[in-house]
Amino acid sequence: MNKKVYLQDLGLKDYKDTWDYQEELFKQTVDVKISNRRGPANEPTPNHFLFVEHPHVYTLGKSGDFANLLISKEELAAKNAKFYKINRGGDITYHGPGQIVGYPILDLDNFFTDIHKYLRFLEEMVILALAEYGFKAERSEGETGVWLDVGTPFARKICAMGVRASRWVTMHGFALNVNADLGYFDLMIPCGIKGKAVTSLNVELGIQEVDLEEVKQKLQKHFENLFEAELIKQKTEV
Repeated sequence: MNKKVYLQDLGLKDYKDTWDYQEELFKQTVDVKISNRRGPANEPTPNHFLFVEHPHVYTLGKSGDFANLLISKEELAAKNAKFYKINRGGDITYHGPGQIVGYPILDLDNFFTDIHKYLRFLEEMVILALAEYGFKAERSEGETGVWLDVGTPFARKICAMGVRASRWVTMHGFALNVNADLGYFDLMIPCGIKGKAVTSLNVELGIQEVDLEEVKQKLQKHFENLFEAELIKQKTEV
């Protein structure tokens, strides 16, 4: 089993360009798996982890309801935002500057073949990172992602998740609000869940800006521990 994971930080990058790049890496890993099963070769399957920030964009999962986007295409353009219907699970999600988006493209045969465990590990990675800032972040039963003040009238979501897996290879991932502009969340029903608030780490800390690189370092540390993986920084070429 190959537990080395190539880490790339793409910086601020267009959603569609990043999606295309994910698809490229996903296909490379799947192709290796297919080749290994057809012949005597046993080439290790590669694993990747992408960090990225996106310009303002709304994405709708394959089972999502377009009605959860509360503005028209014309209003989207006025807000300098884009919209895509994509092939992950989940409903509608917003991405924008100040949000850490993570896309693990892993061959789960290298780790464990359990998609529910995979999602719980991603949630735990975020929960442990937020604990280092003094917050008790939690899961909310029946609602994927990471929340604060679960079970109270003040419950609010700080990290959304939506993944796709085929042949045990994953793509898409999580979006953690760190310095996010929360006004953009008012233009949708987050994840299709009415009456639930959304928050950002800087708001919870009562400061203007949190160091994104510091948060990424914490996420990397907990990812490596949970998945028993070795992250290898790779120069970005896209």
